[in-house]
Formats: sequence, structure tokens, C-alpha cells
Amino acid sequence: MGSFSIWHWLIVLLVILLIFGTKKLRNIGSDLGGAVKGFKEGMAGVDEEQKKIDSASGNHTIEGEVKEKTKS
Repeated sequence: MGSFSIWHWLIVLLVILLIFGTKKLRNIGSDLGGAVKGFKEGMAGVDEEQKKIDSASGNHTIEGEVKEKTKS
């Protein structure tokens, strides 16, 4: 069967446009975009809440790089 050529994809796209129509596809695209945007905002809100919880409880994460190991 092999991979699909550009003509196969164009025919599939044409059939999808005929079945759903451009208006319905546009609505689906905007709904999907809104869902992704809402998800990103929700994840950013979770990050902010976690930072508030960490700072209130005294838990701090220090990121860095160890340059030299010293013996104690």
C-alpha cells in the first residue's frame, strides 16, 4: 500500500470539506483553539498556586550547578 501521495491527501481534504463544510470546520478549529488556550491558562494557574504554597510553607527549590566538590 505504501505512503500516501499529495493527491491522496488533497482528495481526503476535499471529501472532508464536502462532508462538514467550511463553516463547521472553522467552528471546530476555534473550539479546539479555545480549549488549548484554556488548558494553558489552567496550567499556569496551577504553577502560580504551587509557588504560593511553596513560599508559604518555607519549601524552596534552589537550582544551580555544582562547580567544585569539596570534602567535608
